[in-house]
Amino acid sequence: MPLSWNEIKDRALTFSREWINESSEDAEAKSFWDGFFNVFGLPRRRVATFERKVKKIDGRDGYIDLLWKGVLLVEHKSRGKNLDRAHQQARDYFHGLTDAELPKYLLVSDFARFRLYDLETSEEPIEFPLKDLHKHVRRFGFIAGYQAHSFKEEDPVNVQAAERMGKLHDALKAAGYDGHALEVLLVRLLFCLFADDTGIFPPHTFHELLAQRTSDDGANLGPWLAQLFQTLNTDIDRRQKTLDVQLTEFPYVNGKLFAEPLPLAAFDAKMRGLLLDASLLDWSRISPAIFGSMFQSVMDAKARRNLGAHYTSEKNILKLIGPLFLDDLKAELARIGHTEGKLKAFHSKLAGLRFLDPACGCGNFLVIAYRELRLLELEVLRRLHPEGASSRSLWVTEEVQVDVDQFYGIEIEEFPAQIAQVAMWLMDHQMNMQVSEAFGNYFARLPLKKSPTVVNGNALRIDWNDVVPKDRLNYILGNPPFIGHHLQTAEQKADMLASIGDAKAVGVLDFVTAWYAKAADMISGTAIAVAFVSTNSITQGEQVGILWRALTKHRQLNINFAHRTFRWSNEARGKAAVYCVIIGFAEQPSATRTIYEYESVGGDPHPMTVGFINAYLVDAPWVLLENRSRNPFGKPEMMYGSKPTDDGNFLLTDDEKVAFLLAEPGAAQFIKPFISAHEYLHGEKRWVLWLVDAEPSAIRALPKVQERVQAVAAFRRASKAASTRDYAYPTLFRQVTQPATSYVLIPGHTSENRAFIPFGFFDKDAIVGNSCFALPAASLSDFGVIQSRMHMAWVRYTCGRLESRYRYSKDIVYNNFPWPDSPDDKHRETIEAAAQAVLDARAAFPNSTLADLYDPVTMPPALVKAHQSLDRAVDAAYVAAEKLAGRKPPKLGTDAERVAFLFERYQQLTSLLPAAKPKRAVRKRAARA
Repeated sequence: MPLSWNEIKDRALTFSREWINESSEDAEAKSFWDGFFNVFGLPRRRVATFERKVKKIDGRDGYIDLLWKGVLLVEHKSRGKNLDRAHQQARDYFHGLTDAELPKYLLVSDFARFRLYDLETSEEPIEFPLKDLHKHVRRFGFIAGYQAHSFKEEDPVNVQAAERMGKLHDALKAAGYDGHALEVLLVRLLFCLFADDTGIFPPHTFHELLAQRTSDDGANLGPWLAQLFQTLNTDIDRRQKTLDVQLTEFPYVNGKLFAEPLPLAAFDAKMRGLLLDASLLDWSRISPAIFGSMFQSVMDAKARRNLGAHYTSEKNILKLIGPLFLDDLKAELARIGHTEGKLKAFHSKLAGLRFLDPACGCGNFLVIAYRELRLLELEVLRRLHPEGASSRSLWVTEEVQVDVDQFYGIEIEEFPAQIAQVAMWLMDHQMNMQVSEAFGNYFARLPLKKSPTVVNGNALRIDWNDVVPKDRLNYILGNPPFIGHHLQTAEQKADMLASIGDAKAVGVLDFVTAWYAKAADMISGTAIAVAFVSTNSITQGEQVGILWRALTKHRQLNINFAHRTFRWSNEARGKAAVYCVIIGFAEQPSATRTIYEYESVGGDPHPMTVGFINAYLVDAPWVLLENRSRNPFGKPEMMYGSKPTDDGNFLLTDDEKVAFLLAEPGAAQFIKPFISAHEYLHGEKRWVLWLVDAEPSAIRALPKVQERVQAVAAFRRASKAASTRDYAYPTLFRQVTQPATSYVLIPGHTSENRAFIPFGFFDKDAIVGNSCFALPAASLSDFGVIQSRMHMAWVRYTCGRLESRYRYSKDIVYNNFPWPDSPDDKHRETIEAAAQAVLDARAAFPNSTLADLYDPVTMPPALVKAHQSLDRAVDAAYVAAEKLAGRKPPKLGTDAERVAFLFERYQQLTSLLPAAKPKRAVRKRAARA
């Protein structure tokens, strides 16, 4: 057990007085450093050695005065010697050390002075005289067992620890130690490794047991671990008197962590080496997020995909818990100040809060939420017991009220559920060390008496009330699995149906939405607030209306805060590009609502206080767009492009076209330009063999054409899709929707970095592919409106996304777009002139592709100005229409204002539409007997 800081200071004063006159390095240096370590209650011989021989960079032998592997290197000189030279000499030794042995601290001394370097920071070294050691003892908390690390998401030790445990997992599994036993063993080892470096165990007792008592070949490691686990599960008063002395140093842990007997694991030399390597890391530096990435490293890729397992960084967890509860609690504490009665009431409030993560994985959200709650409690205790007051030396076990049993989780896999529970205990100990640091008394909750409730089961089949009653719950939070509707298994579809109860919804919704449905049921009639990290797909396209109609069918829900699309980040290597939103909702509206906007998906959020948040995460009325197959506002009908399903047999590159016509010159009449989104944006050419309305005799006269038709037929016959196999027209595209007139082309997918999706006019003989849409018979003013910033803002907020790229939609985006009332001749002519100016500005750069012209960096000023003029013309048409109708003219200075106005406009327009007629039920004939 670490000494209190008061006792350490007393020992430091005694040490300083004892050594005030010593000057000879050779005579007394070893005794000096033995005494120095004793100041902090740690026997030097347990962790550090004298005169470690190493090879210096010049190839000569050197001798390190004192080395604590991976932690501290000491270079000692006689009184009055140059400490700068001592520092350089110590640095020269680094060449001869392994990575695991390199120290985090370097200390040089000449008896009279100490100079301490923290090698992991850029801070200047701390230098002080021997007599002032008592004033600086907290600098040596790493010796005393007190840790004051600031946890960094990118700290390499996090990934190193994950990888080393992953390798040990793989080695044990390959040897046949598998399943539940392996999972429990790894969780116990994680606890022991952490406990060894954080004061739960006496410093490095676990490492010493491994290094000193187990054989090099690993043969007796399994029995030693089994005996250790039994010891950790036995009260000290009930242990055998003949227990090995090294085992007696371990505390009683309890908490059922070590209760279950495990089959003995047969280790070999390699496995022992892997565990020893892991024990050399400084586990006190491990961020709680390590348990997520550790879990990821020990699962195979297929399992990760099936479980939808994505691991959130602490930064992203804080994005959720901040607006969910933490920001309000911090603000409340700031208002309270130092008023004792209010502080005590606030303290009790903290201890009464209950949290549920119904897809908790390794517990990252619970762990970080618990840490933040404990930090708030620590600030309360500091205010109640200010430094210098007599109560400052209180025995803190009587004051700490926040505990792990306030937290609940549900996890479908056993291994991460176990890790979640252990991670909560480890975070509890980290926070207890901070309390110890603040109040000068060592505080550890051993034996473990309270536990978080982490249920191993299917959250979509479990009644969450059975985990924690809703009348005791305050917050639901987490990161449910991300699995698109097309990747879900039959079992997951059944889980979705059980949760949402709408077969249509289950057919198109992301798996995460089932947790929204379960949460909406749980919070009914309560003040519980919910926040989930989700794929951004649920706020875009057709999913929005389907999901929120289901959620609000029998209840009122309010979105109180939201993070718009941002790029997912986590601590695992090989991070996948995942694009997410965070949605916080409850039955009760909050006093203020906040949207967190991102200038770029990888940037930092900018909070905006808004009056309302709708399901598209916009400050606009609650509108759920219909999935409309036809345009209800009298505008041209948009068409899908034609779909080949031809295995490439109808399509030709420039070179292929030339070669084909050399062999089959008579086919020239059937070769037409083919336009896909890629060719259109990047100025590339492709051609298509277009046989619509071709005379059969003409086709029979062209053998090369017939070869391609036969290849298409063979390809379709081999298809897994019955509709493709049965398609009887091998001379045609699988789907033919070519406009009969000139048309405006709209690419289906385009980069989110462009301010505008470039649309363009084409003749009816240019065949539009299914990666695009076509708007036949569109006027120049129609083109101007949909090419304007007004329409682009609507697209950004309502379209679906492919990753972060825009995915234009006919049925959601175009057919719901609120056009201005028919503009008068003046406004229509202004729009037409501005639209033509945009086309002319593009044509002024014939050697540049649309991708070049609309790149945010290379977009020509002339084109920028042309678009600005078009934007002003379209905005003016909307404003004029509103004034003419007697309505207040809208502010259209920003995209947010444009979209808010467009949703209001949509409400006005759709309120005038006739009600949809219910489908007539089809009466089935009775079966004949």
